Amino acid sequence: MSRPDTSEPTGQDRQRLSPCVCNTLRMVSRTVTQLYDDILRPSGLRVTQYSILATLARRGEANLRQLEDELAIDQTTLTRSLGLLEGGGVIERVPHPDGRIKAMRLTSKGRRVLTVARPLWAQAQNKVLRELGTRAWADAQRRLAHLLPQGRARRGRSLVGG
Repeated sequence: MSRPDTSEPTGQDRQRLSPCVCNTLRMVSRTVTQLYDDILRPSGLRVTQYSILATLARRGEANLRQLEDELAIDQTTLTRSLGLLEGGGVIERVPHPDGRIKAMRLTSKGRRVLTVARPLWAQAQNKVLRELGTRAWADAQRRLAHLLPQGRARRGRSLVGG
């Protein structure tokens, strides 16, 4: 990601991109995720874990459904990540009157980990924004935002016939 933000993709980069919107977004997503993971590594977090901790810090506490909805993350990935975070002592379960509801919150260790991770996340964010351009990112966010409600509505339904 060392090209200036005004440069166009090289011919080789364009050839690697798929004409399929989904495939191209997934390719770019994997690349950006790896960049964030690499930069966050000193904190001991991956970007998905960072997002969960940042959400819990902002909300105070949240249950699985709230986290799934806010992060647009599938239940399997969320459950695995929460298990790792809970096992690491950075989040804890919150008692709920309905024992079926699993709510979580940050521990003091979680707040310390997040304090270490935030500047690393900002470094990754700034690196991507320098490459992409803040205006281009704001435009992309605006254009892509309308797809999220469609994805949320489809969650849990089979792709076949759904």
